[in-house]
Amino acid sequence: MLRNALLAAARSARLKAMALRLPVTAAVVRRFVPGETIAECLAAVRALAADGLHASIDFLGEDTTSPAQAAVVRDGYLEVLARLAAEGLTGTAEVSVKLTALGLGLPDGRGLALAHAREICAAASAAGTTVTVDMEDHTATDATLGVLAELRRDYPDAGGVLQAYLHRTLDDCTLLAGEKSRIRLCKGAYAEPAEVAHQTREEVSTAYVACARVLIAGDGYPMLATHDPEMIAAVAELAAQYGREPGSYEYQMLYGIRSDEQRRLAAMGEAVRVYVPFGTDWWGYFVRRLAERPANLLFFLRALLGR
Repeated sequence: MLRNALLAAARSARLKAMALRLPVTAAVVRRFVPGETIAECLAAVRALAADGLHASIDFLGEDTTSPAQAAVVRDGYLEVLARLAAEGLTGTAEVSVKLTALGLGLPDGRGLALAHAREICAAASAAGTTVTVDMEDHTATDATLGVLAELRRDYPDAGGVLQAYLHRTLDDCTLLAGEKSRIRLCKGAYAEPAEVAHQTREEVSTAYVACARVLIAGDGYPMLATHDPEMIAAVAELAAQYGREPGSYEYQMLYGIRSDEQRRLAAMGEAVRVYVPFGTDWWGYFVRRLAERPANLLFFLRALLGR
């Protein structure tokens, strides 16, 4: 119930405005979002690289309401990629894009989002890095996978994301586990009805392991996004079972969450990529992080109370 309330709050402009007035909010948000500017984002990427960690950069924004706003997001990604290339960071960092931020939800938005995503993929390819297309709530799943399929005709290293809590995802994993296919598997962070998604922690964990098995047994490049110690251990067991060497798959985690574990895995020789968001449109992302883990919410409440 608390999780669903928080996920509803992620879409509330009124609650966002109230939070912005709290004196501690900016400091607390910095735990999960390293800054609002490209310079602040790249400083975080460099710090991660010094610890042997890779990065996937997200220019925060979703539910774009105009073509002009979508173009601003596209241009932001193009600038990020230019800066990565100029600073020699394309070997350690890629970008993650949300299609709704590129206009997917607008009238005739599929073509607009695809065109913007193509430009970003072209810039990433020229810079020597990759793009991963983020997944959003279930209403965008078919459209997102359709755009991904079109992008892969010209940019076969374009990555996708699947959410284990959706009932459909095991079948999607089977379809997308082919050679060179880059798929990030996460549990899922949106409030979804029981008709389309598992509801209990146990069901979601079971689904995650089943999906991870399909991807690890396949011929692609699995990207296993999880902070759950049980899932991390399950991935290690599956990798050993199917003869996966470190570097033929990777773990992924979010900036500011279980940083010690990120470094521990990297020190063991595992490939670890950290999802690094930046920008002014941080509210929805931040609240979803609070909803995912009680420890994150406790951290926020303690900061509010000055403890």
